[in-house]
Amino acid sequence: MKTQYYTATSLDGFIATEDDSLDWLFSLGDLTNSSYPAFIAEVGALVMGASTYEWIVRNADQVAAETGAAWPYTQPVWVFTSRKLPLIEGAIIRFVKGDVQPIHKEMREAAAGKNIWIVGGGDLAGQFYDAGLLDELIVQIGSATLGRGKQLFPRRVLSPTLRLVSVRQMGAGMAELRYDVSKTQGR
Repeated sequence: MKTQYYTATSLDGFIATEDDSLDWLFSLGDLTNSSYPAFIAEVGALVMGASTYEWIVRNADQVAAETGAAWPYTQPVWVFTSRKLPLIEGAIIRFVKGDVQPIHKEMREAAAGKNIWIVGGGDLAGQFYDAGLLDELIVQIGSATLGRGKQLFPRRVLSPTLRLVSVRQMGAGMAELRYDVSKTQGR
C-alpha cells in the first residue's frame, strides 16, 4: 500500500491555471495510452482538495468525454474543504477538514490494502509530505507552459529525498517521471 501523488503538470510546474482550469491538459495526451488504467486499478481510496472537486463537478461533460463518466471514481473519496459543497449522487464522498494524519488512517482502512491517490492539489499533496505520509510522486509533464497558476508541489524538497525510479515518454506531448519519497531524510 502506497500513498501516491499522481498528477500532470505544465513544463513550468503548474497543475492548473490561476482560475483552477485543467483545459490546457486535455489536448496533450490520451488516458488510455498512459499509465492511468493500470494506476487506477490499484487505487482503493482517493483524496482531493475543494478546487479539484469543484472543477470535476463544473466540467462533468468534459470529464465524461475523457474518462467515460461524469464522476469517474468508484472508490471512496475524501475532499478537504472548509466550505459546503454539493454532493454527487451515487458517489462515496466524505467532506473533511483539518490535519491529514487522522484522515489518512481512515483512508488506509477504506483502501483495504490498495493504494491511496492524492488527486490534487499541490498544497494538499505537500501536507501529506509534511506529515511523512507520501510514498511516491508520479508526475506527467506536458509540453505546455502556463506562466503562472497552481503550483505542482509548493514545498522545498531537496535531493536525496526524492529518488527518480523511472522516466517514460507518452506520445509527443507528455513524459512521466516516477519518484520514491525517502522516509529517512529529515524534513
